Amino acid sequence: MAERTKMVLIMEYDGTNYYGLQLQASQPTVQGEIESALLKLTGEKLRVLAASRTDTGVHAREQVVSCRTVSSLPERAFIGGLNHYLPKDIAVRDAFRVSDACNVRRDAVSREYHYLILNRTARSPIQHRFAHHVPGTLDTAAMNEACQHLIGEHDFASFATALESRIKSTVRRVYQADVIKDGDLITFRITASSFLPHQVRNTVGALIRVGLGKMT
Repeated sequence: MAERTKMVLIMEYDGTNYYGLQLQASQPTVQGEIESALLKLTGEKLRVLAASRTDTGVHAREQVVSCRTVSSLPERAFIGGLNHYLPKDIAVRDAFRVSDACNVRRDAVSREYHYLILNRTARSPIQHRFAHHVPGTLDTAAMNEACQHLIGEHDFASFATALESRIKSTVRRVYQADVIKDGDLITFRITASSFLPHQVRNTVGALIRVGLGKMT
């Protein structure tokens, strides 16, 4: 029997049409599409592990996933083959074999999220898939001041929803959080050890209220 090796894939995807990354029984997910493409490419029914989950409608530029396979296909064949079978809104950017001791979730030292806000009166038909529209003028200085209170180790239970029993602690360490403005596009950037379900989305909601002067 061929020996199994661990393959790591760097993924990029537009999450608009998916109910998050993680498998769901009756809904389309990014993981489901990746595993379907792996089956077509290798003939193996493989389970992938991701470094971080993403929620419904969330996109990724450098999501890291891994699987254990008996396939001897070279890395470049995994990239080309999987991209042939994957839908156009999901792609493999890179692939490489790693030690079996590598765990993409446990070994990840941090995760970084960017949340885009279109801050102008008119909505954008082009950007609506990637930026949340807020017509009222946002005070980015106040939002940045609020961001400073996120940095450090805190209990973020109030920013999370749909907490699962597997989550043993709601304490997370945030290394960096800020808001940058470029024209009418505002980007909230946050880097942390890991995130709770919907933590980033709910944090942005609070920051928007701060920016609109509705919360201090």
